Amino acid sequence: MAEREGPRLDVPRAPRRTLLPAYDPDTFGRASERIARFLGTGRFLVWMTVVIIVWMGWNIVAPDGLKFDEYPFIFLTLALSLQASYAAPLILLAQNRQDDRDRVNLEQDRKRNERSIADTEFLAREIAALRMGLGEVATRDWIRSELAELVKDLEQQERPGAAAGRGPAGAGERDQDR
Repeated sequence: MAEREGPRLDVPRAPRRTLLPAYDPDTFGRASERIARFLGTGRFLVWMTVVIIVWMGWNIVAPDGLKFDEYPFIFLTLALSLQASYAAPLILLAQNRQDDRDRVNLEQDRKRNERSIADTEFLAREIAALRMGLGEVATRDWIRSELAELVKDLEQQERPGAAAGRGPAGAGERDQDR
């Protein structure tokens, strides 16, 4: 038999080289979540407002040679557009990661609830079986009542007058009376 030439199936392929930079998706995701959390704070809004006010104030009040963005503030508009164009995808990425975590937590909760329901049903069946078994077991009160009846029967048999008219002892007494 001739051996086949070509890649073996039991050996992993060598990683491909790409022109794109390699990155860790989890590290990038955590960084985007930190940025998204910061963008959603009052501190960010205050700092953004202060920067915009200083920017506009400087470009209105400063001498003509020191102004870097004249009145229509085109550079400020560009900077804010750039910030918004990066903020939106970062926020969406953070939301997607949160959705994934919520989905995993929901699945774990669902499995935990199913186990709890199964355990509860098992315990309910066990309690029902115990109740049925207890219905057949002699209880303390039933044993006491049975023993009390037996004691009463024994006391009646021991009394000489109570046994008259029953059995051979009663017949012997009747014979003597004749």
